[in-house]
Amino acid sequence: MVKTLVTGATGYLGRYLVAELHRRGHTVRAVARDRSRAEQPGSWGAPSLSGLVDEWAIGEVTDSTFVGDVAKGVDSVVSALGVTTQKADPWDIDYGANRAILTSAEQHGVGLFCFVNVIGGDRCTAELTKAKTAFVEELTTSSVPSQVIDPPGYFSDMMQIFGMAQRGRAYLFDPERKINPIHGADLAAACADRLEAGEQGRWEVGGPDLFTWEQLAECAFDALGKTRRITRIPPGVLTPILGIASLFSKRKADTLRFVTFGMLNDSVGTPTGTHHLADFFAAHAGTSSAGGA
Repeated sequence: MVKTLVTGATGYLGRYLVAELHRRGHTVRAVARDRSRAEQPGSWGAPSLSGLVDEWAIGEVTDSTFVGDVAKGVDSVVSALGVTTQKADPWDIDYGANRAILTSAEQHGVGLFCFVNVIGGDRCTAELTKAKTAFVEELTTSSVPSQVIDPPGYFSDMMQIFGMAQRGRAYLFDPERKINPIHGADLAAACADRLEAGEQGRWEVGGPDLFTWEQLAECAFDALGKTRRITRIPPGVLTPILGIASLFSKRKADTLRFVTFGMLNDSVGTPTGTHHLADFFAAHAGTSSAGGA
């Protein structure tokens, strides 16, 4: 039986990874800071990890003592570890913590390391994607065989547009740019397929439906039964907006830089999966705010 370590196990994607690997018969070791939180349902319909984890590794991924042996005795590692809404430095998490986990994998002879990155991350100037890119460079030159999965964005990320629609107006920088976001369950299945195939490489993986950002916003309005109100923001105003935002919060400015990069560049992966964004939006249309299911 294959034993797989999942890091970032309590995030939107991580929960689906644990569920998918458990379903396929893997022995799952999940890294989490808080087991009780992990066993609660996740945001946007992501599953509870109760009953899905064979071995818990409870600790802080920034703690070198904890991470040192976290990969001991496992056959493969799949990492969805990264900064999302936490007030953390991506260089500490997306690069540093992943690098420490890779070191553990190297020391303990792990056979395969799969990392979930993002399409176009090497072209984005946000510190978040710079940190991820730096880790990918380390991973692909490591002695551990590697896989890199690049999605365009998760369904959960698209709830930012859904939230705008709930408030009555969506603001877009370039409505004609294209994206095919992917559901966590579909991306988890794609990652598990790659792990079980065992081949090294890098793949761009997206969902089954391709949208322009305008169509995506329209999909959100339609799910809510609201009049479509979309305002285009000239891309030229982004630089001063980022400058002003940086004066108040460099972290929030960096998040804005990451989000707007996706709106200003096509982000399309190979279509896969069976989940549709319109259904996802419809399932959340009854909530009073874009905050969780």
